[in-house]
Amino acid sequence: MSRLTVMRWQKPLVSPLLAALAVLGCVILPLMGYHLAFLFFALFTMLVLGVPIAISLAGACLMFVLITGQVPNIVVAHRMINGIDSFPLLAIPFFIFAGSLMNNGGITERIFNFAKALMGWMRGGLGHVNVGASIVFSGMSGAAVADAGGLGMIEVKAMKDAGYDEEFAVGITAASSTIGPIIPPSLPMVIYGVMASASVGQLFAAGLVPGLLMGAMLMLMIFIISRRRGYQRDAVFSMRVLGHTFKRAFLSLMTPVIIVGGIISGAFTPTEAAVAAVFYALLLGVVVYRTLTWRKLLKVSMETIETTAVILFIVSSASIFAWILTSNQVTQNVIALMGPFADSKLAVLMMANIVLIIVGCFMETIAAITILVPVLLPMAVAVGVDPVHFGVIMVLNLMIGLLTPPVGMVLYVLSRVSNVSFERCMRGTMPFLIPLVVCLLLVTFIPAISMWLPTLIYR
Repeated sequence: MSRLTVMRWQKPLVSPLLAALAVLGCVILPLMGYHLAFLFFALFTMLVLGVPIAISLAGACLMFVLITGQVPNIVVAHRMINGIDSFPLLAIPFFIFAGSLMNNGGITERIFNFAKALMGWMRGGLGHVNVGASIVFSGMSGAAVADAGGLGMIEVKAMKDAGYDEEFAVGITAASSTIGPIIPPSLPMVIYGVMASASVGQLFAAGLVPGLLMGAMLMLMIFIISRRRGYQRDAVFSMRVLGHTFKRAFLSLMTPVIIVGGIISGAFTPTEAAVAAVFYALLLGVVVYRTLTWRKLLKVSMETIETTAVILFIVSSASIFAWILTSNQVTQNVIALMGPFADSKLAVLMMANIVLIIVGCFMETIAAITILVPVLLPMAVAVGVDPVHFGVIMVLNLMIGLLTPPVGMVLYVLSRVSNVSFERCMRGTMPFLIPLVVCLLLVTFIPAISMWLPTLIYR
């Protein structure tokens, strides 16, 4: 996984004049006694000035504590430590490490070749192969950026070589990569489970059916576009080729079976599944395929350390923010402001979807989860929404956000690996937002889609 952009110092998102007004507001609000308003204003000001999200969160919270004097300053450090003192969070570095090992160990190419033999005979074949390969790989990495950066390079090149339009190739690659954090394992689900005190195992189980539904909806859109543009089949179905590619990819295909099957069967916890995934990826890359060298292992290890540090810094900083919101009863005040709509499950879910879609356009997934869970989850629970169901809704919303500017992290990754401009990547992705939004609405208003499997297994 490449370096996360959330820890780089960004260019200011606004004009110097607006930035100056934001800074002025941060000075006036505490003088007028509007301390909570100052907290949000300070966070917004630092974000638009280009300050990394983790530093923005921690800085705004520290200034709030200093100005109000409600608690000793040392509480900030204590809350940051407590925020990452969680066993499920250990799954994060191991899943990141496992995904990187698979990308660098030749596993992704074997998966793609098998998917091509299995699905390439359909109209618009490589588009369907793209989705199928992403579904398989999603059971290994748990991160959309890992899918886009690993499989994306192979998929886009293969589709361009076969005569597909560049925008179409990049668009379906970007859209299919969002399946990764929905089908277990999932890094955003782990973060949500920690923030919401929800079962990570149940969240993993709840994402399986919606993830497959996303794949089916994307394949339907591929079929429609392929008929309109005249895309043909890319391979003739052959049992011999299918058998050969299956044999080469069999051990790779066992990775999601080990991870997901082990969690669902209760053989090990999600954290233990992450460790098992690392050992299995090392076994394949070093012993079986012999594609992982010491240089690659060192590179992957350093990338994992860097990415994990960034994620945990965000989580620890956001834990202070969440504690301030909770201790100042922000959620209760928001519910009171909603008035009659606060008792309507439909209204609360629609409002949550709108907020999450907008936030997802501007904020990285993990940061958005850690900030919004303390605000939105109590409102959802108050109207009878299961926390596990709401977790799937939240992650699916934020995955759509990965495909939308100005942040659009998946688009930036694919633009870099495919040498296609960001604007063309965005244009190619637009048609595939339709099936993803339809899938989001189905998952939101038909809870059984996400809750059937965890109810069957855990309750």
